[in-house]
Amino acid sequence: MPEGDTVFLAGKLLDRALAGKTLLRGEFRHPALATVDLAGRDVLGVGTVGKHLFTRFSGDLTLHSHLRMDGTWRIYPAGAKWGFPAHHARVILTTQDAQAIGFRLHDLKLVATPEEKTLVEHLGPDLLDPEWTDAHAERGAAALAADPDRELGLALLDQRVLAGIGNLYKVEMAFLLKVSPWTQVSEVDPAKVVALGRKLLLANAWRHEQCTTGDLGRGRRNWVYERSKQGCFRCGGRVQVAWQGHDVQRRPTWFCPRCQPGPHPAG
Repeated sequence: MPEGDTVFLAGKLLDRALAGKTLLRGEFRHPALATVDLAGRDVLGVGTVGKHLFTRFSGDLTLHSHLRMDGTWRIYPAGAKWGFPAHHARVILTTQDAQAIGFRLHDLKLVATPEEKTLVEHLGPDLLDPEWTDAHAERGAAALAADPDRELGLALLDQRVLAGIGNLYKVEMAFLLKVSPWTQVSEVDPAKVVALGRKLLLANAWRHEQCTTGDLGRGRRNWVYERSKQGCFRCGGRVQVAWQGHDVQRRPTWFCPRCQPGPHPAG
């Protein structure tokens, strides 16, 4: 599932391409919205909250989209060939000079713009909120600390605690905190966790590459995430991977037993 920084960047690129322009085509290839035509509406802007994306149109109408595991928004010049098969397109928004195509989007909903907040009011603070304050940080730390017996990795993926963290940052944050992802929340400083999450997402929000090491070189961007073959970027030791969570929350989780003390699955 895309991380919050991926959604943030998609929103900024969509806003740059569409905001202030009139739609020549606004078509949906989605069962619930197949009869809707947005042609003629002005695009007022695009914003994000955590992993949720909101495209706002004239007439107090907003398109809410969530990328889930494989959805993506792509932007092309007017008339350009798409980079994905046409049958994967779920939303087609075109202006005089740009095409914004939503591919493999399953979660789509049109709502009155004032009702946007009802779709995200259950979320924890958005780590990429441009109006972030100490109050946001305190709320996130309190939500994290509220379940002290929970495994850190599972708590980090819970968007009701902090909005924007996905599996990559979950894995890398546990590494940087020098604990196993299976460590109980009570064993870490909640305020430090929140600050680290915001720092990492902010560092990557304006680029496609996601880097937690500070080194953008190929194969050098992450400490342990997907490094089962290369080894730990810090110590060179063997990186292990095990499943964490159950059902829809189940994710492969990489860790370095040498650098990350604490509980972890045998193997």
